[in-house]
Amino acid sequence: MSTSAPLSKAGGNYSDAIAALNTLQSNAAIIEAIRKSGGKLNDFAIPEMLEYLERIGWKQSDLDRLNVIHITGTKGKGSTSAFVDSLIRRTPARNEQDGRPKVGLYTSPHLVQVRERIRLDGKPIDENLFTQYFWEVWNKLEENPKRANPDITPLRPVYFRYLTILAYHVFLKLGVKSTILEVGIGGRYDSTNIVQRPLATGITTLGLDHTALLGNTIEEIAYQKAGIFKKDAPAASVWQQSAGAREVVAKEAEKVGTSSFKQLPQLTASSPVQRAKRGIPGEHQASNAQLAVELYRTFLRSEAGKRKFQAAESELSSDELSKIEIAAIANARWPGRCQVVRGKSPSDPVWGLDGAHTAESLEACAAWFVELSSQSSGTATQSRKTLIFNTTHDRKSEELLSGMLKAIADKRKDVNAQGNELFFDHVIFCTNITYREGKSAGDLTSVAGPVSLEAQETIQKAWQVLDKHGKTRSDVLPSIEEAIQAVNQQDGDNHFVLVCGSLHLVGGVMSHLKDMKLLDESLNGVYT
Repeated sequence: MSTSAPLSKAGGNYSDAIAALNTLQSNAAIIEAIRKSGGKLNDFAIPEMLEYLERIGWKQSDLDRLNVIHITGTKGKGSTSAFVDSLIRRTPARNEQDGRPKVGLYTSPHLVQVRERIRLDGKPIDENLFTQYFWEVWNKLEENPKRANPDITPLRPVYFRYLTILAYHVFLKLGVKSTILEVGIGGRYDSTNIVQRPLATGITTLGLDHTALLGNTIEEIAYQKAGIFKKDAPAASVWQQSAGAREVVAKEAEKVGTSSFKQLPQLTASSPVQRAKRGIPGEHQASNAQLAVELYRTFLRSEAGKRKFQAAESELSSDELSKIEIAAIANARWPGRCQVVRGKSPSDPVWGLDGAHTAESLEACAAWFVELSSQSSGTATQSRKTLIFNTTHDRKSEELLSGMLKAIADKRKDVNAQGNELFFDHVIFCTNITYREGKSAGDLTSVAGPVSLEAQETIQKAWQVLDKHGKTRSDVLPSIEEAIQAVNQQDGDNHFVLVCGSLHLVGGVMSHLKDMKLLDESLNGVYT
């Protein structure tokens, strides 16, 4: 009688875990597969996630213990999540003797290290915790291979879905009492959307993005985003500029049977969050802070919120911000979003980093950079300015760059800069590959072998159409490392560098700035 050998458990250190993670199908590959299927693969998305959850030993109802605040949108969902996280962490516990309730935050993508996606009490989980729980999930999926549709469902989920399952596992194992979940893409079919009873759901500003997956109109996209609404759970949305989007979101809330739906009012100069100091820069962050406060107050009114945290009802119903809310908004941080990084010497470049990648967010980013580059010299024309830019193939680069330049022209009038000549002295279009050929970092985008620069050359041509007088130097470079070298080779003071168009690009730049000792372990600037 023969017996089969027992399964050997995989394991290893943090680097081994990252290497194993990188063997899973990429997000880009699954997005392309969904697109080619005409959306049919979406039908399996939620059932597959529930199956994965059960295969690692959890029931869907276990997720209710996490007391989830679920956030989606096109722009600002990560910043809104960071504001909510800051608000909850600064709220007094109901019973300090029992210890502070743990707060979990799950976001994407990461900038430098994948651990950033899973945060506990404001900090990424450490390498030891990540490694321990990574291999627990990895091996449980190996030990429990049974799937309803093995021809369609892989043994382990794709990259993003694996990290989502891992986040649930980590938060449940560590006894997290409040959890902020940021949607990856869309909402309705997103892997975060398996929580049956969230305590609050929210939608940030909507725009046209990921149209191959979500639809070509703002109404179609609104429908996908509103898919996170749940029966008997409160829902809220920032004021959407599109009347059609507002109508779709409100109808979906009614159809699902949310316990309440709040369409937040348009912000004015007198709005409390508009007047408040915000730790995440940019005028557009006011609406993100507004939604965060609404979701936070909704959470504190819930039974779970009341059990764990102290909050006066008078403060929760006030039109004004409480002292805790003012402090939390002022101290919120979200790396890579309108972030300024300075060098040790005044002659070093000043880096403006923003992961903006949609038309509207890039326009807001451009306006912010005009203000930044005007600060030391008094006018934006007296400083030297470099743009490092990349965008994915499904976004129209000429439209994005044109919108940025229009926003720059409009903002320059506000800061008394003269406005006919092109704003940037030098533009660099590079790939999202962090290191030049021959180097690698498992947490970051990197390849070995020749790199195609076709996409970057297309963006350069789009720029040259806009730069009719040819006043701006433009270069195409194969890696972020070479782009940074090009910046550092330029001499002289008062040099401002804007990095935008892709969070992956920003993350790669931040990895180098960290190597240069300009960023600390939390990705905050060392020099102010």
